[in-house]
Amino acid sequence: MLSKEDQRRFEQITRHLRESDPAFFARLDQRARVRRGRWLLLLTILLWASLPATTVLIGRPAGAICAVLLLANSALMWRFRHRWL
Repeated sequence: MLSKEDQRRFEQITRHLRESDPAFFARLDQRARVRRGRWLLLLTILLWASLPATTVLIGRPAGAICAVLLLANSALMWRFRHRWL
């Protein structure tokens, strides 16, 4: 955790970098977005793979809730895929 002074200084450096070299800043931002998207995709795949075990161990209602949430998550990932691919 940064102190208030360190946080202010960091924001100032970031703002200066964004203004002085926008192409570099955009590349850094894109890398973070892709990395975040990969983790989200991996998490979604693992949750889909664990859905049958969840249904068996916890019960049908819990499995149904997980399935609905995963369907919504998959739909959102598909809808906004251009943001993290």
